This record gives sequence, C-alpha cells and structure tokens, in this order.
Amino acid sequence: MYIQSVGLKDFRSYALDGADFSRGLNVLKGRNAAGKTNLLEAVYVAGVGKSLRTNQDRELVKWDAEEAVVKLKLVKKNSRHDIEIRIDQKGKKRVLIDGIPMVRMAELLGYLNIVFFSPDELRLIKEGPAERRRFLDISLCQQSRVYLKNLGTYTKALMQRNKLLKNSYNRDSFRDMLDVFDVQLAKSGAQVIEIRRRFVENISGAAGAWHEKISGGRETLTLAYESIAGSGELSGAALIELLIKKMKGDRDKDIETAFTNSGPHRDDLKVAVNGIDIRKFGSQGQQRSAALSLKLAEIESFKIETGESPVLLLDDVLSELDLKRQENLIAATEGIQTILTCTHFDIAIGREFAEYHITDGKIIKE
Repeated sequence: MYIQSVGLKDFRSYALDGADFSRGLNVLKGRNAAGKTNLLEAVYVAGVGKSLRTNQDRELVKWDAEEAVVKLKLVKKNSRHDIEIRIDQKGKKRVLIDGIPMVRMAELLGYLNIVFFSPDELRLIKEGPAERRRFLDISLCQQSRVYLKNLGTYTKALMQRNKLLKNSYNRDSFRDMLDVFDVQLAKSGAQVIEIRRRFVENISGAAGAWHEKISGGRETLTLAYESIAGSGELSGAALIELLIKKMKGDRDKDIETAFTNSGPHRDDLKVAVNGIDIRKFGSQGQQRSAALSLKLAEIESFKIETGESPVLLLDDVLSELDLKRQENLIAATEGIQTILTCTHFDIAIGREFAEYHITDGKIIKE
C-alpha cells in the first residue's frame, strides 16, 4: 500500500497545503519546529485515528480555526480509498471513508497501516509495561479485526468490573455480578493473550536478525511475552479456566484495591540482549537499537498478516544514529513507502527518492 497524496486544512501549523508522495522514500527536510512532525502526525491520525503526541484532539486544530481537516488518498493492492478526518474545536472527530461516515472510530483501523518510529520510541523499552502493551495493541488492532473486537470487549468489561469493585461491594448481588464479569474477561482476555503471544513469536526472529545487523553482530536480541498464563502451555478453554481461577483467587485483593489485579492488562513484553533484561539494565544505545529492531520486525508482521507492507513514518531518527546505522536503516526501507523527517539528508542511497522542504507550514517539493 502507499499514500498517493495528503491534503491539510487548519491542521496544527498548516492553514491549507498538501503533497503528492512517491511510492518509495519521501524525505521531509527543514529546521526544527518547521512543521515536519505535524505532517507525519496527520498521516498517523488518518491511519490510527488518534494523535501520536497528544490525547487532546482539539490541540490538532489550528489555533484560530473552527475545524481541522486531513484528506488522504490511499492505494492498496486491490483497492483505492479516500480517507477524511475532521476535528472540531471541541476535539470531536468525524471519519469518512470514500465519502461514507464511519459510525465508530475503530472502523478506520486496517485501511491505512502505519509503523511509526522516532527517538521518543525509546520509551517502548525503558518505560513501564503499559508502553509495550500499547505497541502490541496498536499493531495488532491494525492487523486483526478479531483482536480489535476482543480487546474492545475486554477493555469494556474491565472498566465495568473495576467500577463494580469501587462502588458496589456492599450490594447483595456483588459477588454474583463479579462472577459474570470474570467469565466475560476470561473469554475475551484469553483471545487477547493468545493473539499477542503468537505476534511476539512471529516477530522474534525478524527482530533478532535486525538487531544483529544493527549491532554489527555483537548482540543477540530475544523477546518473550510475559503473562499470568505462562509461556504458552495453555490455550482455549484451559486458558479461560486459568484466568477465571486467577481472578477468583485475587478477589479479596481486588476488593481491597478496587482494581482488577490479574489479566492481559497487566502483561508485558520482555526484551533481552545477550540474555540481559534491557528494560532495566540496558544502555541507551542498546535500548534504541532494540526499539528500532522491533519496529522493523513489525513491518514483516504486516506483510505476513495483510499481504501488504505498511507505510513507515520515521521522525528525526537519523540524528540519533551513526552513519553506518543510518545507511542500514535507509536500505531496510526499500520496497516500503517511507516518509522521513530530518534537518538535512546527505546519504548516498543508490535509488531515487522524493524531497520536500518544510517551512512555516508550507510543503515545497524540490
């Protein structure tokens, strides 16, 4: 798949502008704060439905405007689509696909598949489990409608169970109601765990190979999905039974904390280099290389699951890499539409690419 064009109206720093993109490498050059990341953010919103920088959608609307608009033309292997996102001053979003309004934001996922990487993605390794679950969830929701449905069901039931724990512990029907939620959480949670576990298994080889290349063969990267369900011995009905048993065993603790303490919302992705858990003990260089390796492996997963490469967004990553790693990264983008931001670009890549100069909310093709 590839993006044919993007049009922006009152989105962040852009009053009215747009660009036609190459199917290969697209380099957005400009000084810091010129609007390069804003353009990537618009593409990301058109694919994932939310910003990569803020939870407040109203911040995406140009300060003196009533509404921000992103229009994107997408070409896939067997179809073409027009994606339109409208965001008003209050942060309310509307999504139209081929001119048809979508009832739920989730309906957008799977049209434009996105893999995003920036220096801030270092948090994927060095921060808490929530960041690594976020990585799994964003990728899998784009790749699998089954996962999207089960994660939505699980998240809703989890919120309801936690509300029950907080507000209704003295009701006569309290424990019976917990039993109902336990079953709902176990059924959808088992699906979430199994799909996540399979995803981690599938990307482990590619992530290890990329890390070996990036590190010059000096390091070996391994991944493991950490869950209360263990390393993968249980699945299906047995996994559901285990989750129910675990929630019942934690019930007193859950009542005390007014929170559900067990389930896939507590799981993690272990990342090790040469057998050392780099979530806690890795150097910044190791953590950065591991995060980049995970993102490159994610691309391979999209190819396998959807039959198409995603669009790769690289935000100011070259400044964080030495020349050899820059060359390896650019070489890895061949055959994938890539939109890359930088202050300057002087890598000899041996193939044609499109260049754009970004300045004061204007996109100028060079």
